[in-house]
Amino acid sequence: MPVTAVRRKYDYIARLYDILELPIEYGRHRAIRRRIFEGLSGTVLDAGVGTGRNMPFYPADARVVGIDFSPAMLARSARRRQRLGVEVELLQMDVLRTTFPDRHFDAIVATFLFCVLDETQQLPALKELARTCKPTGSIHLLDYAYPEDDRSRSAILRLWAPWVRWVFGAAFDRDTERYLAAAGLEMVERRLLSRGIIRLIVARPKTGAA
Repeated sequence: MPVTAVRRKYDYIARLYDILELPIEYGRHRAIRRRIFEGLSGTVLDAGVGTGRNMPFYPADARVVGIDFSPAMLARSARRRQRLGVEVELLQMDVLRTTFPDRHFDAIVATFLFCVLDETQQLPALKELARTCKPTGSIHLLDYAYPEDDRSRSAILRLWAPWVRWVFGAAFDRDTERYLAAAGLEMVERRLLSRGIIRLIVARPKTGAA
């Protein structure tokens, strides 16, 4: 789906997004969000900040920047920032083409962003994250995936897939990890969470990569 079409979709659903996500947010996502931010410090990028669901879990000693391409989602995020009293800089920006300097962030987190990016956008987005990540930094990607060893749960996700694509423009079959090497990244960790339907990938810039 073209970037402009996805932006329009998220601008439209922004006012309903938290309501649509409420059951799964409290049933599954919040515990995982907490874990993904543990131990991070320095300058941190929240790529695809959305309505700010990650904000309660930002490290207290980190300087966090959140970006999103949807003005309506960012407006919701700004309200959550004010309500929670969280220190985070919010910027409207496309993850495919940011304006950050090279090697700027100590850590980059993208929760459920890459399942929205289609196959033509996976490599450009990863390259941009690699460019802006310090050589000593890390990139943490969290997304849905079809379970590898559970046919029944995989079948349930396939039933949900058309609705998820229609509402969120997202898919469960993104193969983000196949693009890591071409983006100048190497995998540090790959873990399946929530009974195999959520995939965590931790990567870092390759030594000597441009």
